[in-house]
Amino acid sequence: MITTRACATVRALRDAGQPVRAITRAVADLTDRAALAAALTGCRGAFVLLPTIPAGDDAAHRTVATTIAGAVTDSGVPHVVLLSSFGADLPAGTGPIRWLHHLENLLRNTGAVVTAIRSPHHQEKVEDVLGAPVHPVFGASADVPLPMVATRDVGAAVAHALTRPPAHSEVVDLETPEYTERQVADQLKREVALVPREAWAATLIEAGVSPLLATELAELYDAGERGLLEPRDDRRHPCTTALTETLEKIL
Repeated sequence: MITTRACATVRALRDAGQPVRAITRAVADLTDRAALAAALTGCRGAFVLLPTIPAGDDAAHRTVATTIAGAVTDSGVPHVVLLSSFGADLPAGTGPIRWLHHLENLLRNTGAVVTAIRSPHHQEKVEDVLGAPVHPVFGASADVPLPMVATRDVGAAVAHALTRPPAHSEVVDLETPEYTERQVADQLKREVALVPREAWAATLIEAGVSPLLATELAELYDAGERGLLEPRDDRRHPCTTALTETLEKIL
């Protein structure tokens, strides 16, 4: 998913006639501060993401965040756009989103202007469950409207931020269409299956998720149930791609 978000950003930038330098692992590993700094040097702006390490613990993710921020400092890149998430304003209790909270704060201390683009659920998340006979819902209800953004809208928002850098660091929340999980299931022609809270981690592990990540995701789902994943922005960026359009491309 991280690769598709980066590709969507590259397409949007190229459509706008902007030169793009894409950093892959062949150029710089995200644990190699010097190589990453060298790759960023000379850029007018940078788009960074924090990858999820499937079997990585808290320390592993914080190490990558520290490396990214260190490379930004060393390179002197003046503007950084980070793809963050609703809930990144909170230091704990949000599962993997707390690592984005950590990275946001590290980047703000680099000397660069930081645009933290906080995203809600991604419409393309359905790709993870297409092989399932039912549509699993990790929550108490399938009928709660949730904001869901298309990856191409994420790319457009990042490209917009990179080409129009603000004078000061800011948080930008993506404003998106809302859908219930039942509406998603209906469009996939699947029945909804509510997964009980006590079975969240076990269900994920059975599906092939590492135990560490399953525990983190269970905490993330719990944060959603408790209403912690909300927009708390300096401004908002409108996103308009409908779920039907996204699913047509996926299916």
